[in-house]
Amino acid sequence: MTLPRVMCVHAHPDDESLWTGGTIARHVDLGGEISVVTTTWAPGTSRHAELCQALQELGVTSEPIMMGYADDGVPESAPGRERFCDGRFDRQVKELVRHIRRLKPDIVITYDAAGIYGHRDHVHANRLACAAADAAAVPMLHRSTGPPWRVKSLYLATVPIWMVEAVADDLFPTMSKYALPGTQPAMIDLELDVSKWVDRKAAAIRAHRSEVERSYMISHLMNLPPEKRDPLLGIENYIRRDLVRGGIDL
Repeated sequence: MTLPRVMCVHAHPDDESLWTGGTIARHVDLGGEISVVTTTWAPGTSRHAELCQALQELGVTSEPIMMGYADDGVPESAPGRERFCDGRFDRQVKELVRHIRRLKPDIVITYDAAGIYGHRDHVHANRLACAAADAAAVPMLHRSTGPPWRVKSLYLATVPIWMVEAVADDLFPTMSKYALPGTQPAMIDLELDVSKWVDRKAAAIRAHRSEVERSYMISHLMNLPPEKRDPLLGIENYIRRDLVRGGIDL
């Protein structure tokens, strides 16, 4: 059986491991091709190096594609470059279309429309990935980027309400339950069991040392007892959007 080619489009180094690390490791182990696009942080920065190490933990041998925009609020992430959300959208779409037409993914993975929890870089990455997947199939658009390529399915990473509630007391102790993110189970099309790859996913998350140290949420998640943490890391959830009839399974 020929496996689909997969492209992940994420806003920041660490997102590929935190939200889709099990999916990436699983796909690599099954013999599939996978590419990772990160829209912020420039090559040569500290978090680019951490991203490369994380991908090695997940079994990815190819270099991540860095679009090199600045992380919102972190100008040193890409010295001299504009913030990702401030960039010209048409230019960003063309840039991602070029990568899609070159690598020919059958599946593009990104965040759900809310960016999982509302981060504006995540929301922008969702819009960019969806627009570029559509545009890549249209011959009259961005002709200089190569022949058209039709992505078969989009998979939008999301977090179900039950998963948020399971860690609410540990990770969001001061937030009202009405303000917490989370997707209704009926809206989730795929619950992917990646429990076999939890250790590698955890190692990849830890490879992002600076973000684990900075982020209250990630550091506390990784310090939960394994019996509480591993079931959370062992399921990755997606909303599926087919761009051709029937789409393609992940």
